[in-house]
Amino acid sequence: MQYLKTSNGVIIKNIDSDINFEHTLNCGQCFRWEKKDDKYHAVVKNEHVAVYKSGSDITLENTTIENTKNFWINYFDLNFNYRGVQKELESIHPIFKKAYKNYSGIHILSQEPWEALCSFIISQNNNIPRIKKIINSLCTIFGEKINGTEFYTFPNHEIISRLNEKDLEPIKCGFRARYILDAALKVSSGEIDLENLKNVNTNKAKETLMKIKGVGSKISECVLLYAYHKLECFPIDVWMKKIMHTVFKDQNSDIFGKYPGIAQQYLYHYVKNNPGELNLSAVGQNS
Repeated sequence: MQYLKTSNGVIIKNIDSDINFEHTLNCGQCFRWEKKDDKYHAVVKNEHVAVYKSGSDITLENTTIENTKNFWINYFDLNFNYRGVQKELESIHPIFKKAYKNYSGIHILSQEPWEALCSFIISQNNNIPRIKKIINSLCTIFGEKINGTEFYTFPNHEIISRLNEKDLEPIKCGFRARYILDAALKVSSGEIDLENLKNVNTNKAKETLMKIKGVGSKISECVLLYAYHKLECFPIDVWMKKIMHTVFKDQNSDIFGKYPGIAQQYLYHYVKNNPGELNLSAVGQNS
């Protein structure tokens, strides 16, 4: 892997990775990446960045070689052998061959824990366009505008902990407001140490996150999968319940070996975009 500094960023040359940014950033695991002019833009760690892939090269704008090595490689999981996982999952059931044919290159991101926690609380009984709209409002109203751009930072838990439900009314998050506030208070007070969760086993980490009002098994597993890369997590919603009942005859996630989280993402994204495949159109459109 080679790194080439450019006038406004970094090119990772000849990278041996199957990542597809369109599939990875639009599969329901994140909500702030937006495509503009063939590049994906977002604010991550309070910095505006843009990314795109050309052949075997990945270009990251508005960052440095040091940040690329120390953060972005891990964030996009570029060193993980997803091709090996693909072969393993395809041997389990033919549905994975269809999923990979249509949506290959999905990687599991390692997102900032507070943003992931807050975002998946907002995702409850919600659809992706509305989730994005609420998060955008949260950032626009309570975040900080990045100089020279149209982008805003994600407000940290300390800022949110000083608010009340009335303060959150403009973002129109409804009943989720009290859950967001409770999460912010518990994290800011130190009752829940998000940084330490990476060192805690999955069951204990779930128990910790579920101390927050409104955070159940699904949300806690989403946070652990998409912020901490705990691939044993297998978030279950109405879509996944139907898939597991219809395709896998109610077996549990152990059937997917070491990679339930990757299996879940492919199954969820494929079937949600092709509901007629399993006659799941009646399930609904909420995430």
